[in-house]
Amino acid sequence: MPPVIHEQAEAWLVNDTPDLPAVPVDLLYDADTDPRNVHLAFPGGIDWSFDRELLERGLNGPAERGGVRVWPCGRTQLVVERHTEEGVEVVQFDNAPMIRFLHRTEDENVDDEGVGAHASD
Repeated sequence: MPPVIHEQAEAWLVNDTPDLPAVPVDLLYDADTDPRNVHLAFPGGIDWSFDRELLERGLNGPAERGGVRVWPCGRTQLVVERHTEEGVEVVQFDNAPMIRFLHRTEDENVDDEGVGAHASD
C-alpha cells in the first residue's frame, strides 16, 4: 500500500483587497484511493480535487479541464482558478512546494502495468 503523499504550502487568496491573505493548504495525493487526482485541502474543510496532470501542465503554461484552470504567474508562482455554481475562486502558490509535491507523487504514480513510474531509479 503506497503512502499518502502530503505536502504543506501557503496559498494567497486573490481578491479585491490590497494585501493578499495567505492561508495554509495541505497538498494531498493517495494513489490507492484516487490515483488520478490531487487534493488541495484548505482551512474550514474545503477540498478541491482535480487531475494531477492538470497541475503539472499548469506549471509550464495555461491548462484547463472542467471548472479548473491552472497557469504560471511569472517564474516562481502558480495560479489555480476554480469555477463553481457559487462563483470563481482564485489562489496563488509559490512553485517550489508544488514542484516538490508533484515529484513525490510521480514516485507513487502507477502506470498500466502496475509498475512505479520510477521503478528503475
